[in-house]
Amino acid sequence: MPHLSQPSRRTPSDEGREGLRELYTRYGASVYARCRYLLKDEARAEDALQDVFARALQNLHAFRAEASPATWLMKIATHHCLNVLRAERAPWRALLQRTEEARPEGHGGEDTHVRRDALVKLLGRFDMETQAAVVHYHVDEMTLQEVAALLGRSVPTIRKRLEAFARATGQEWKE
Repeated sequence: MPHLSQPSRRTPSDEGREGLRELYTRYGASVYARCRYLLKDEARAEDALQDVFARALQNLHAFRAEASPATWLMKIATHHCLNVLRAERAPWRALLQRTEEARPEGHGGEDTHVRRDALVKLLGRFDMETQAAVVHYHVDEMTLQEVAALLGRSVPTIRKRLEAFARATGQEWKE
């Protein structure tokens, strides 16, 4: 005789993964197409696709179905890709790339230390909160909203700090 009331052994985490698997199956190609369109590169679009669904998994509990899942995922994809593009255009990227290229194979080399020290000096002109905002936004590629939430500040405050940093260091970042 079969047991009629077997308790479910599924956890909320399992249900979230199943839901995500269904979203990926249904909308993955569309999300990939959006990422590819914005990033103009297949490999970067594949990476972005994974990042989008990782973020969706983290925020699946917050999805309230006020919009369709496709709209929700496209919003995540668009914001993620635009953040990737913005971070790539950030002036500090060129400085860090030159620092990496200047590093002789096998060790950091003296020039690397000079450039790294210059970067630390630039950040050192600012208070700790501005430094944190700059690192979280440009290096960690967090959104303004994420940085604001992390630092307990408003989005306009974080934006002003980032703009002040860019104005004060813009020319020095480009050298």
